[in-house]
Amino acid sequence: MESKKLLITDTILRDAHQSHAATRMRFDEMEEMLPLLDEIGYYSLEAWGGATFDSCLRFLNEDPWDRLRNLKKYLKKTPIQMLLRGQNLLGYRHYADDVVDSFIDKSIENGIGVIRVFDALNDPRNLETSIKAIKKYGAGSKCVCEAAISYTTSPVHTTEYFVNLAKNLESMGADNICIKDMANLLLPFTAYDVVSKLKKALNPQTKVHLHTHNTSGTGDMINLMAIQAGVDIVDCALSPLGNGTSNPATEPLVATLKGTQYDTGIDIQKLLPIVKHFNKVSERLEKDGFLNPKVRRVDINTLLYQVPGGMLSNLMNQLKQAGQEEKLFDCLAEVPEVRKDCGYPPLVTPSSQIVGTQAVWNVLMGRYKTITAQYKDLILGKYGAVSGEKNPEVVKLCTEHGEEIITCRPADLLQDEMDSLTAKVKDDGFYEKPEDVLSYALFPEVSTNYFKWRKAQRTGVDKDMASNPNRVYPV
Repeated sequence: MESKKLLITDTILRDAHQSHAATRMRFDEMEEMLPLLDEIGYYSLEAWGGATFDSCLRFLNEDPWDRLRNLKKYLKKTPIQMLLRGQNLLGYRHYADDVVDSFIDKSIENGIGVIRVFDALNDPRNLETSIKAIKKYGAGSKCVCEAAISYTTSPVHTTEYFVNLAKNLESMGADNICIKDMANLLLPFTAYDVVSKLKKALNPQTKVHLHTHNTSGTGDMINLMAIQAGVDIVDCALSPLGNGTSNPATEPLVATLKGTQYDTGIDIQKLLPIVKHFNKVSERLEKDGFLNPKVRRVDINTLLYQVPGGMLSNLMNQLKQAGQEEKLFDCLAEVPEVRKDCGYPPLVTPSSQIVGTQAVWNVLMGRYKTITAQYKDLILGKYGAVSGEKNPEVVKLCTEHGEEIITCRPADLLQDEMDSLTAKVKDDGFYEKPEDVLSYALFPEVSTNYFKWRKAQRTGVDKDMASNPNRVYPV
């Protein structure tokens, strides 16, 4: 049989601890292992983006841009990969095109080598600016533009739909196409079908990259079937933070493929000291209460209700705050109905939170007696276009006060923001570098608190603030 080396992206530095431990791994817990990780022979190391940006500022008193530059000091051979939410960047709203353009410029300048960009609704219009910027600023450094399909299941999300979407993203400039199975809904034989058809439909030089989790216990089988179908790259996480709600573990796959035509070329002996180190990090995260052992278990509810692990914990937290924890399964059953009513969006940030919160309100208050502002915006098209038909009755409720459904690209309604944001950060006395403006753009309150703490650390003006780094200071 023809030899085809499988490439691996390891997520131990980003998605693994985001999925298991609320993104609480510190840079000092990574630093010692970076030279060893750089020698493994990975396709890339996912180490930035996603929730790391928010977590660095909000909880770890780290400048995420400093983290990126420090990662790049050690990772000289292996590209640093990041996850980007298209027009949402790393925040929770759409940003103006000039903010998106500047953010991608600075990300590549500071060391990013692969940008996986996706849209929660699979609306290609929300990826236009990002893809153009990656191709523009990444040309010299050969930064890879990896456009992702947010995988989901519904009557409208067929294999043909995903193949057509992938071809569209490729025509827009994507170098790789990623199947982003964030909720572990992709089943093994479906994975074989989707990957096979993508490989036939796309240009030979376009790599197909599979990202799945092991929440429902099918992740390893999905990877194996995809490998046999010709997938080029898969995501794995070293075992200390692999499996469960995280990605399938790296070491078993490396061992499984050893000596086959898919041999990764990775020396498992070189992984052992890295695994030993991150076992200690995992123990620290569990001791500090960030890693709940339950996240390592198989949870078939993912397949039954299409609820990702992070969304499930959010639902449980909302019900706990309302003193209605016994209604969890009612809410889980309501999620597919709410999703159907708004046109079957994939359940990934931010659509998962929007749909989940509306499902909770429906159960607690009565169906659509209260409609959240975010759910209304989803119905009105302010997050982009969905693939299915919306429930006319719900649309009527969301437009009863004269609200209009928009059909344009949502970002077309936004004015440029960089000049006013820069002036604001400078006027407040927090400007040290252009990246500070981008931090403020994404998380105004959180970044301001960080800037105050940073200033106190450097000037000693506020001794109390400097000696209490975990204290949150109101803006």
